[in-house]
Amino acid sequence: MKRILIPVFFLLLICVPLTAQVEDFYSSFSGFSDFFLDQNTGLTSFPILNIPIGGMFEGMGTAYTAVSLDSGFLQSNPAGSSMLDFSEVSLLHNNWIADSQIEGLVFTKRVNDFGIGIGGKFLFLPFTQYNAWGAREASGYPSESMVTLNASYRFFSSYYFYGLSLGMNIKAAYRHIPGVFVREDQNLTNQSAIAGMMDLGILTRFNFLKLYTSRSRNFSLGLVVKNLGVSGEDENLPTEATAGIAYSPLRPLLISVDINYPFSLTLPQDKWEGWNLAAGFNLSFTDFYSLQGGFNYRGANPRISLGSTVDLKNISFIVNYTLDLTTSLSSADRFSIQAKLNLGDEGRNSIQSRVDELYLLGIEAYAEGDTDLAIKYWENVLLLDSGFQPAREYINIAKQTQGLQDSLDQLNKVGGVSDSAASGDE
Repeated sequence: MKRILIPVFFLLLICVPLTAQVEDFYSSFSGFSDFFLDQNTGLTSFPILNIPIGGMFEGMGTAYTAVSLDSGFLQSNPAGSSMLDFSEVSLLHNNWIADSQIEGLVFTKRVNDFGIGIGGKFLFLPFTQYNAWGAREASGYPSESMVTLNASYRFFSSYYFYGLSLGMNIKAAYRHIPGVFVREDQNLTNQSAIAGMMDLGILTRFNFLKLYTSRSRNFSLGLVVKNLGVSGEDENLPTEATAGIAYSPLRPLLISVDINYPFSLTLPQDKWEGWNLAAGFNLSFTDFYSLQGGFNYRGANPRISLGSTVDLKNISFIVNYTLDLTTSLSSADRFSIQAKLNLGDEGRNSIQSRVDELYLLGIEAYAEGDTDLAIKYWENVLLLDSGFQPAREYINIAKQTQGLQDSLDQLNKVGGVSDSAASGDE
């Protein structure tokens, strides 16, 4: 238990003092942001679709489209499941506005180049209804819930090209308004609703301006279209297209930027919300501790987030604090926490270690002149990982070497026969 409590305490010790500095910056900046007020804000329904539930996705300011390193891909880019290092289960809790809370659960699994995921989140808000005289008429818990099914596949993956992942989310959302709030005499009808939609995403990674040595790619690109669908009550869903980049110039630092372009399948274009920008970073101090920060600029409500991650052996904790115009500094809202359980990598790491071992044994055998043994080692590499192209290239080189050696042997035999014949004539 101490191994868990001590890192979490250290995480809070780092985060809490920094939030005061963030709040000071925000108070001076938020007034200036009124210049960018968007008159089309609030014309869509189902806010649960846009509210970040926590984790690195929220900590990096939602600039996660090209990052997608963990279960946060379910909110950012459906193509991410086929590129995850580990299968995992995530439990998430977010103290949102006042007494409202968001709970979430995500499971994701990757088998070779195929990834799947399933997740849900639930938003509830204690609400009291008053009449014109200030008397309480009813109270209850309006809520929204959402379930997401995910599948993705990585194409063209090899040693030199990380691959191109295509993914899809199928989502269903439900808004429940308790019947006690329905008042026909005041023209208040039942506002419960259901909606179905999907997300489509693309993700790829490669090396670009890389200043360190590592097998991991340091540059990522992602494209996503979110919330394509319809609502049963003909409401307008928060549909948007997002382009994201992520770049790691140095091993401990990852920076990301997302450009979001809201649009609508039902509203005229002059009612579309304006484009917005999100940016974030992740800075690793040690193998077990990292700091995240992000900035989301959407209309006149800039959002600043700050978070920390503690990685233990098989579990990680991520704590975030988010500051925007809905944050109340007098209460502990806009804090989120995620517990992420590592379920393993389906044996991929052990296979990769064996591939490396056989590959190096083949190089040693080739250097010692035993090409037959080297080829056997490299053929075994390809049985484990057919995309390990260096082994295939060395097999071709070894076979060419064998061909040259055979030609030299034939020339030596021909030369030996000629010399013998000449000696016989004499």
